[in-house]
Amino acid sequence: MRNRFWFATSLAVVVALVAVALAGCAGAPAPTPVAPKTAASTATATQPTPAAATAIPKTSPSTPAASKEPYKVGAVFAVTGPASSLGIPERNTVQMLEEQVNKEGGIDGHPIQVTICDSQSGETSAVLCAKKLIEEDKVLAIIGPSQSGESLAMADTIEKAQVPLVSAAASIKIVQPVKKWIFKTPYSDSLLVQALVNHLKEKKLTRVGWMSVSNAFGDSGKTEFLKEAAAAGITIAAQETFADQDTDMSAQLTRIRGANPDAIAVWGLPPATAVIAKNVAQLGIKQPLFLGAANASLIALAGSAANGVVFPAGKVLVANYLPDNDSQKKVLLQYTKDYSAKFGAATLSTFGGHAWDGFWIVANALKKSGPDRAKLRDAIENMKGFVGITGVFSFSPTDHNGLDKRAVTMVEIKDGKWVPAK
Repeated sequence: MRNRFWFATSLAVVVALVAVALAGCAGAPAPTPVAPKTAASTATATQPTPAAATAIPKTSPSTPAASKEPYKVGAVFAVTGPASSLGIPERNTVQMLEEQVNKEGGIDGHPIQVTICDSQSGETSAVLCAKKLIEEDKVLAIIGPSQSGESLAMADTIEKAQVPLVSAAASIKIVQPVKKWIFKTPYSDSLLVQALVNHLKEKKLTRVGWMSVSNAFGDSGKTEFLKEAAAAGITIAAQETFADQDTDMSAQLTRIRGANPDAIAVWGLPPATAVIAKNVAQLGIKQPLFLGAANASLIALAGSAANGVVFPAGKVLVANYLPDNDSQKKVLLQYTKDYSAKFGAATLSTFGGHAWDGFWIVANALKKSGPDRAKLRDAIENMKGFVGITGVFSFSPTDHNGLDKRAVTMVEIKDGKWVPAK
């Protein structure tokens, strides 16, 4: 009887000890491995979806380990789609600058961490990109997008979220009337139009056939051109429109030729403008062709038909021709050298320069503001005399572009190269 009692007692003790041990194991699960933090480069283009996933950071071996938390910056560029000739040099430029800054230790020891979202050249996609960068990536500011329509579509999201945006698009409507959180680096289409109209007037080309792309960029350019042309005494002989993906504009050009203008002015972007240049050559149209914007893809796509095309642009395309006392020349030549060495000269353009300006405007403001969106916005608005690729910027509460007519020059394509227009 005693043996049975001791056996039962011993068994109960053993069972109790085992239960305690099992309970202890259940309360302390094995730790989950955590990836170490790095000063990773996240300048990887992502494409937005209604449930967009956060981009996976990629570590750059050339980037030093971070000693402080990174400053997160977003960028929205048209890396794919009809406006990719803008978005590709913009993406390339920001990736290059991110790497350069982090090699030098970041901003006061904080690596700058850029997440690039591909708008796919669409307004809806651009808005989704903005929401992803703001809500998921928690960025302090956004650089871009590439196009005017994208910027205008994103405006409401930006203003409600109170995140600084430095657009890389041209329309004056982006910053007029002034929106508290939105700035832009390209010269407004009003400045481009003024330069173009002044050039036409100097050349005594007073009857102009007009063509513009059917989007926000084209509509804004048309509004500004009609206004400036009327003030300068220039008559619009004919008006036509086209879509950014049209592959033949012979019909529109034939109608314009029938109006017998002194010149043809086109407000659009490659590849559509390259098609127009080729159509002009194919139809034997002799009137000079002027564009509202151009980049290297125009030369590549239009070939010899691009020769003789004249357009208003920034100084980066003709930096070598600038006088040595030009305040931008040193910056322009350095950017040209750095970009060409890393990506080749084929995609070098004023559009990449707009992204260069946006990156450095945000980076310089972060030095003063730290990781505070409101203080960052204020630092941008009070920035004066910043020498950029597009021009010399001086922002104010009433001017969120900060440029004047000195930022624009007239450029001609001659033998496949950029030269100052005569």
